[in-house]
Amino acid sequence: MRTSVATLAGAVLLIGGLAACSSSPTAPPAAPPAPAIKPIAETSVAAPAATGNQPAGVTYDVARIPVGAKLSTGSSVTSGRTAVELTVSGLLPNTKYGAHVHTKPCGAKGADAGPHYQNQKDPVSPSVDPEYANAENEIWLDFTTDASGAATGKASVQWEFRKGEANSVIVHATHSSTEHGKAGTAGDRLACLTAAF
Repeated sequence: MRTSVATLAGAVLLIGGLAACSSSPTAPPAAPPAPAIKPIAETSVAAPAATGNQPAGVTYDVARIPVGAKLSTGSSVTSGRTAVELTVSGLLPNTKYGAHVHTKPCGAKGADAGPHYQNQKDPVSPSVDPEYANAENEIWLDFTTDASGAATGKASVQWEFRKGEANSVIVHATHSSTEHGKAGTAGDRLACLTAAF
């Protein structure tokens, strides 16, 4: 009987040990989900108004950004880091565009939106020095449309907008240049979306 009890106790210990060895280690906790982009502005673009207030979305080149094309933007801030997203549809298919956050709301002309928003402002204007005109100091949302003319441009920077100083997104004719003396340039201003960041 003693032998049976000892054998039984040994078997229980052995099975317990094997179970402990075979159990998978505890998985590390999942990373918190990225913060959702908070919508700021969304509209279909229209031609500039002849006088008075301008539409929230304006096209300055109906051949490259037709009336009725849709622009939408939003942002989120987490621990001092800002993420910005621009979603477009109804543009030319398979086409490269540039896009940046600008300082002023949209106007009747593309130039009315002012310069690019910069975290550290370039003392020289227009800013084409890569020390200031770059994707870490500005918000660059360049994108290439798919076969249906839709795309999303995204940017993430290690700073937050100064209140009241970032007020629109301009869509440009080409991707942004990084070349010295042309840094940040992206061709003609094709459309504008008023968005108070």
